[in-house]
Amino acid sequence: MQSELTLHLDAELIAKVERWAEARNLTLSDAIATLLKQLPDQDQPLKLTPWTQQLVGVLANVEDPNRENALQEEYVDYLEDKYQ
Repeated sequence: MQSELTLHLDAELIAKVERWAEARNLTLSDAIATLLKQLPDQDQPLKLTPWTQQLVGVLANVEDPNRENALQEEYVDYLEDKYQ
């Protein structure tokens, strides 16, 4: 069973999605449905894309409190140098 849904989006975003869908021979409804189908159910763990999984590894060393402090100090030093 299909139902109608009204979305209020920026006109530029709609045009972008329409171009994306057209390039893939999809209707706008099919493109949005494909995106929404990828959302996890509430009781399922979040599944990360391979690209996102790579980003998660970037923060692996931050769990070490000494490393976290070092990163904060590096960032403060960077900002001080930038805005002096």
